[in-house]
Amino acid sequence: MRFFGKVVLGTVAALGLALPAVAAERAIIVLDGSGSMWAQIGGEARITIARDTLSSVLSGLPREVELGLMTYGHREKGNCADIEMLVEAAPGTADAIIEAAGGINPKGMTPLSDAVRLAAEDLRFTEQKATVILITDGLETCEVDPCRLGTELEAQGIDFTTHVLGFGLSDEEGRQVACLAENTGGRYLAADDGASLVEALTATVAEVAEAEPEPEPAPEPEPAALDRNFTIEAVLAEGGEPLTDDNDAGFAWRLTQGGKSVDYGFDVPTKFVEPGEYDLEVSYGKVTQTQKVTVTADALAAPYFVLNAGIVKVRAFAAEGEPVAGGAALDISFPGGSDYGFGEATFRVPAGEVTITARIGAGETGETFTLAAGETVEKDLVAGVGLAAVGASYVEGMPVEAGGLYVRVFKAAKALDGSREQVSYGYGPGNEFQLPPGDYVLLAEMDEATSEVPFTVEGGQRVEVDAVLQAGVVAIAMPGADAFNVYEAKTDIQGNRKQRGYGFGSEHQSTLPAGDYVVVVRYPGDVTAETPFTVVAGERVEVVAEAP
Repeated sequence: MRFFGKVVLGTVAALGLALPAVAAERAIIVLDGSGSMWAQIGGEARITIARDTLSSVLSGLPREVELGLMTYGHREKGNCADIEMLVEAAPGTADAIIEAAGGINPKGMTPLSDAVRLAAEDLRFTEQKATVILITDGLETCEVDPCRLGTELEAQGIDFTTHVLGFGLSDEEGRQVACLAENTGGRYLAADDGASLVEALTATVAEVAEAEPEPEPAPEPEPAALDRNFTIEAVLAEGGEPLTDDNDAGFAWRLTQGGKSVDYGFDVPTKFVEPGEYDLEVSYGKVTQTQKVTVTADALAAPYFVLNAGIVKVRAFAAEGEPVAGGAALDISFPGGSDYGFGEATFRVPAGEVTITARIGAGETGETFTLAAGETVEKDLVAGVGLAAVGASYVEGMPVEAGGLYVRVFKAAKALDGSREQVSYGYGPGNEFQLPPGDYVLLAEMDEATSEVPFTVEGGQRVEVDAVLQAGVVAIAMPGADAFNVYEAKTDIQGNRKQRGYGFGSEHQSTLPAGDYVVVVRYPGDVTAETPFTVVAGERVEVVAEAP
């Protein structure tokens, strides 16, 4: 047990003794598994501190507490879909969570918003009380707005809460993720070291474990003259057909008294409700209206809502004739708000001026139109992009397969100062970019070797682009060396040689354009020596630089 665990172990144990025998709430801990978790605090990796924190806190909890564990970014780099439920929420999972956390190997992106959303859905947050505890040492890297997600989860959930534990975040970074907690009624707790992380996790887990049990079911109502005294009549437009169980997708309602939820549903109700005065909230997609309603035992209450709304169905395509682009980012704005989706989506929004946009790779297309109340509009958005598969080769027919490759795509046209606008970039071999039709330039860089290749993209077409570096690889062994510099052998008109690399230690490997070079090695005692060598395109040369 490390020091910080010992500091708070007594607190955790005392908490465990004070907990009730039965917990009324389920929760999932979402643990950051992105590559940044290898960063160190006080000489210890953040992932190690997080594992010890889970062990310290969870080992003191009763078996009745229902907890689960989810992580992200732990299986592969660059994949925003790398999210995995490691332990489902259930009683007595503390040991399983501690063991699963020990197997997390951080390496990838930080899709924290999608992870929280998936955890909420796994907890059936629209049907019952649920809590997600997010432990993150970084910000969202997958183009999802955590603030907007928090607002949406709060609106959709029965009693949903997200707590965010910012591990090693600056104050400014903390403010950028705190809204995910605040917008759901949760707390943002900053932790700068292991002890403060234990305290933060202890506090949030305690809220779950000490949740009050669900209230006892209300007594059966006295026999009433009617067995059904409540329904809702809702129309999209005045005079339109009422929503029914056949067409009410996206419909929800909630009855409250004094701000406390009494009843709710996701269909058009016909049921018995305890007589009384209520506030009735009706939602249809992004449209919400509220009325006061009086329910009696001997009459059918049927409040009438004119939602003044319509339906927009959007599909996005990379090019004509292609299937729906599932990865396309869809955005819609309408009077009073906005929403988003992917690939193919149906939006239920207020009537008025509506703007829809689809983004596919670097391509974007959109449309603005007027949506009438009660109207259903279907729109196909075609970005018209083509696909550029880019890579690099040492020489023709010898592709670069190493991870050090860096590729950038620029528009071919130059600005007045001679610069070009960068469109996209990527690392390693096998990059593919969806680009609008036009002329572009590929710049490939592998260590000191570069190549620039112009290419043209046509809508709906695939183009293969290979940047030939005309380069080889040199491996230099310098036994006993302190430092070194690699120069081109040729000098310029002023007698200077262009530097092509430098470093410290006794070994160096780099990709260099074909040509003649020298390595200048510095040894202890300020002794230097030069060793010439030649790089041949498509070949590897091994050089041994001996001390004089």
